[in-house]
Amino acid sequence: MALNYAIFILAGVLVGAGASFTGLGGGFLVVPLLVALGYTAQKAVGTSFLAILIISLSALVAHGRLANVDYRIALALGAGGIIGAQIGPHLLEHVSTANFKRIFAVLLLGLAAYLFFRK
Repeated sequence: MALNYAIFILAGVLVGAGASFTGLGGGFLVVPLLVALGYTAQKAVGTSFLAILIISLSALVAHGRLANVDYRIALALGAGGIIGAQIGPHLLEHVSTANFKRIFAVLLLGLAAYLFFRK
């Protein structure tokens, strides 16, 4: 059991560095990891949010120290995000884990293509 926690801590270090470097939040790494470990899509997403909350708070402190945060814009995005965050879980309840994997993969590929080909 201790080895499993050590693996999750190491994964957390990698996700934390990737999330604070890219601003993508880390869920794009945590959710597939948890699904691969046998979690349902719903449990993986919910668990990911708690991990990402902790990681995001730490990243916010680090970026805040470097004056890399526009607090007004972040608060506006966050206010809208509160509403959307209440809708998302209800939508996910109607999606199987198999379909979730497909949807998630398409979103990641679309984002990757957009970033790769963007001028």
